[in-house]
Amino acid sequence: MEILPGEGVASAKVGHSRDEVEHRLGAPIHPGRSRRAVYDTVPQLVLTYTEDDTVEIVELGYCGNGGEEVFFDDVQLTYRFLDDVVADLAAKGYRYEPIDIGYRFEPGFAIWSMGSRWARDLDPDATEDDPRRVCEGVSVAPYDYFRPPTEEEIEAYIRKLR
Repeated sequence: MEILPGEGVASAKVGHSRDEVEHRLGAPIHPGRSRRAVYDTVPQLVLTYTEDDTVEIVELGYCGNGGEEVFFDDVQLTYRFLDDVVADLAAKGYRYEPIDIGYRFEPGFAIWSMGSRWARDLDPDATEDDPRRVCEGVSVAPYDYFRPPTEEEIEAYIRKLR
């Protein structure tokens, strides 16, 4: 599945309404209308909706074992070593910066690893302590969505919780 940086994928884009998405994809896998919805697609599509039921962020996970993976500009993003993906995208001129669990790219997406896969999943000769991380997913939203919050934003968030 090909991502559209800053937008999402062909079937679900940032700003689309929940009704529009569900008309196209059907109801989410889990019942109800929670803020986060998982759809039965390959690879699996996870959408986070705003309070007014518009798509805020589009996320896709890896398939692995020969399933369909996530691509951008002819680069396979998921189910590869994270550093290899970064190198391939950098070679094509895409600017990036590290975030807590991966990297954000200027066109408007982030690649990440939660550490649930290990190097041996991709390289049978890898040792148990091989530090290479596997790209487990891609999040698509406008570039600034992935920046760390400012001190003022953190304080405003805390005030709102009180």
